[in-house]
Amino acid sequence: SNHDRPVYPNLAGGMVLTGIDQLWVADITYIRLALEFVYLAVILDAYSRKVVGWALADHLRTELATGALQMALTSRRPAPGLICHSDRGSQYTSSTYGEILDRHGAQQSTGRPGTCWDNAVAESFFATLKKELIYPHVWPTRRSVRAAIFSFIEGWYNRSRLHSTLLYASPAMYEEDYYRLSPAA
Repeated sequence: SNHDRPVYPNLAGGMVLTGIDQLWVADITYIRLALEFVYLAVILDAYSRKVVGWALADHLRTELATGALQMALTSRRPAPGLICHSDRGSQYTSSTYGEILDRHGAQQSTGRPGTCWDNAVAESFFATLKKELIYPHVWPTRRSVRAAIFSFIEGWYNRSRLHSTLLYASPAMYEEDYYRLSPAA
């Protein structure tokens, strides 16, 4: 976060979540391939732990973060008032990222410098992804890792992987229960 762009207050810190699309968390990690690195940006719904957007690229430019954000906004269509929390990286503090959030009535939130637990939901997802998918394999190409990440997120993590914080439900099951049991949903 060594840049002169504006940072935003941490709006996520004291939130008590009561449903989906109130708080999204965003982050980026690297993945080593056989001959290069690629970067994965994700956005998770903090209430259900569901990955709602992601993008993979061979660069760390703003388009990586905005690609994940556009996927999330297109698939979820959240009501105005959503808070989107990230670290203070230049991808997230860019005017492009902020303009996309503004157009959708979302508020931007950033964590404190050097404080990874401000974004613990995203960090936890990356730890799971790397332990269960990335580290056990050697990834020869971007195409191979992209297909594996898609299968992991859409076929396993969102639909089947149980979370103790979700009362041993998967993100999809937790959201199904939310819609079934919540009169406001």
